[in-house]
Amino acid sequence: MNAVGTVVLAVVVAVAGVAVGWRIGRHRGRDEGFPAPPSTSSTSRPLGSWPDFTQVLDSLPIGIVIVDGNGRSVHRNAWAAKFSGTHTGILLDATTEPLLQRALTGEESRQQLELYGPPRRIIAVSSSPLPGGGAMATIEDETERRRVDAVRTDFVANISHELKTPVGALAVLAETLLGETDPEVVNRVAERMVEDSHRAARTIDDLLELARIELREPVANDRVDLNGVVAEAVSRTRPIAEQRDIRVGVLDIPPGAAVAGDRRQLVSALGNLVENAVKYSEPSGEVQVRVRIDGNVAELMVADRGIGIPARDHDRIFERFYRVDRARSRDTGGTGLGLSIVRHVADNHGGEVLVSSQEGEGSTFVLRLPGGVRSHQPSSNETSRP
Repeated sequence: MNAVGTVVLAVVVAVAGVAVGWRIGRHRGRDEGFPAPPSTSSTSRPLGSWPDFTQVLDSLPIGIVIVDGNGRSVHRNAWAAKFSGTHTGILLDATTEPLLQRALTGEESRQQLELYGPPRRIIAVSSSPLPGGGAMATIEDETERRRVDAVRTDFVANISHELKTPVGALAVLAETLLGETDPEVVNRVAERMVEDSHRAARTIDDLLELARIELREPVANDRVDLNGVVAEAVSRTRPIAEQRDIRVGVLDIPPGAAVAGDRRQLVSALGNLVENAVKYSEPSGEVQVRVRIDGNVAELMVADRGIGIPARDHDRIFERFYRVDRARSRDTGGTGLGLSIVRHVADNHGGEVLVSSQEGEGSTFVLRLPGGVRSHQPSSNETSRP
């Protein structure tokens, strides 16, 4: 449990101890026909100025269930009560009740409950005895924390795996240079070292970009001009396109076409689509970029006439580090992260990315984003060539 969780739990135990004692006192008072003892306070501050303990418990971002020494429910805060009468509530009760019974015997317990939804949720239920008698269970939704932990774990594992090859190659090449006096060999090895260094740098850059996007921080809701997004994405791929003699044509951008979102993420997504299209096209080929507004949906399309993608790989190409042709990826310097970045950008904007491809005939990727708008001016075609 993290530091914040520990502090919250300490406050809960303290408040719950007072709460259960007060509630049990009221129950006993009614059962025995005597009024509950009057409240006392060690401070001169008027009692009415302090919040009722139920308000304190209801304000907590976790569920609290309190029972007395006989196992009778004393209090259930708002977070826990919101599931009452639902399928999730039934599963939570079935998990919580046995743990509370253990707590009444002085045993602390914890159990994880996985709800497959949708949406899928991971809920942790913990129980502990209370100092004044009775027991308390805390119910915490750990779904988001587990997701973030998984992202971090995968991030570290992927770095270790993907950097092992170029870093290992650099070590071998550096050893080759030791004591080498032939200028031709030195130059050749140095060129290889530069290539592997750039490969490692690209992998790190893509991993950092993907990690930032996967954390799902609030996406900016700015009005993003799609003409500018396309221009910047194409400009980024100009060096590799010129090197391979690939023509990148920009077609049909309606004047005023825009979408609500994060400009940096959108440029990254479209840039990756254009770069992939260029890398997997044959020399002297052509890549086309097009923008279309369909109702309130903006479509950014990238088409090539390259090697295409086998049908069996269509469902996996958006996975991190998945490569259809690993040999070609090594030749082109691909990291296997580009399409994963595209998918996460689409998810962050509430959109989707579609692919249509046939092996040997080329591919078309469509990034569909909600909130697309355009001006009412006549459309015009623009063409750009690197």
